[in-house]
Amino acid sequence: AAAQAPSPLRPRNHAHHRRPAEPGFAPPEAAFGIRGPASAGLAVAAWRLWNAEPGPDRARALAHWFTGGGLDSPWFWLGFERRRRGALAIESLATVANAAAGAAAARHVDVTAAALSLPDLAWIAFAGLLSEKLWRGNAARAGDQASA
Repeated sequence: AAAQAPSPLRPRNHAHHRRPAEPGFAPPEAAFGIRGPASAGLAVAAWRLWNAEPGPDRARALAHWFTGGGLDSPWFWLGFERRRRGALAIESLATVANAAAGAAAARHVDVTAAALSLPDLAWIAFAGLLSEKLWRGNAARAGDQASA
């Protein structure tokens, strides 16, 4: 995911990220720094789940955690490398649904782990909404791959 991120180290992706017409509620670039602490909380949650008593609830919660990592990876690739905003919006929906199911599953194993996953859930839900608005707001722009 980091290889596709819109950063100054990836000028093509960084320039593309800054180019689309953004919705009025889009945060400043500095706000995207929240992803680091949210991911750290998610990592601690996974550690707590991994060390919890084995059982079906723990297995379900960990399965959602691993699935989340798999779903998170193509987000930057779809949005910034391939510029497939429709597919990105659909992928975002799947990521949010998985994260919500993971937090619910974690609650049955370790309430603290569930709470630690909530900032990441909130952030990806917001990013998903932003992705959907970027898709719809830029569908007609030349050079964008707007369709799913």
